[in-house]
Amino acid sequence: MSHRPRPAGLALAVLTVVVVGLQIAWPLAEGTSNQRLTVLIVVGFAALTVLHVAISRGPARAVLYLLVTAVPGFLVEVLGTHTGIPFGDYTYSDVIGPRLLSVPIVVALAWTMLCWPAACAARALVRSPLGRVLLGAWATTAGDLFLDPQLVSLGAWTWHDPSPHLPGVPTVPLSNYAGWLLVTLVLSALVQLVTGPARAGRPGRLGDGYGVGLYLWSWVAWATALFVFLDQPAAAGWGFLGMGTVAVPLVVVLVRRACAAPTGLLAVAPGRSERRPR
Repeated sequence: MSHRPRPAGLALAVLTVVVVGLQIAWPLAEGTSNQRLTVLIVVGFAALTVLHVAISRGPARAVLYLLVTAVPGFLVEVLGTHTGIPFGDYTYSDVIGPRLLSVPIVVALAWTMLCWPAACAARALVRSPLGRVLLGAWATTAGDLFLDPQLVSLGAWTWHDPSPHLPGVPTVPLSNYAGWLLVTLVLSALVQLVTGPARAGRPGRLGDGYGVGLYLWSWVAWATALFVFLDQPAAAGWGFLGMGTVAVPLVVVLVRRACAAPTGLLAVAPGRSERRPR
């Protein structure tokens, strides 16, 4: 029996194609076009994550997910730009859009964009709640090994004293990543708390495999952009290694699950189906 694609699922598929297309175009663009694409990618990617939460967990949990990532994420950026805590001393420009309290509004959605793929990856690899929080925090922070050097080169923000730093990445201080780990520990706990397990056993429900796919795609796409197009091989290498500590085990689990159950990969793989007790 055939089923028509549901509107939300169709919207997710279309938006995925659009966002991937924008990401492919990003390193090829220049000047203001590049800056506009950056904003569109962040907004579009964040929309993908919220829509996926809505499909897999329901609209109420999607709203909660947006709130617990965007609001604390924005507030900690306000704290950071005014006090240097917890990331270090930095200043935003107007490159990625209008600012509120010295922080570009779109930055709030950058936290939303990053947290969900990391949470799905953690669910796929770890079964304990604490382990998922810890791995989700690291998986999110590892993504910033790519994004911070990339957006600093775009002129989105400037670090006043970027030292000490990772070898080959002199534009971003190590304090930034320490701050990210601290913040993402809180965000990761909130995300795991408010989203809960994917709804199982209902037609049209999409499990965590989609979020895992976003994480793996980001790993490859960001490494390619930095290494091939932006001439930042060191940043590409650090990001590839950092996200790779999560991505490689994900690939291994995906392959094993695919061999064991080659159908329904997006619905249940790579993690086990989680059902609420009746």
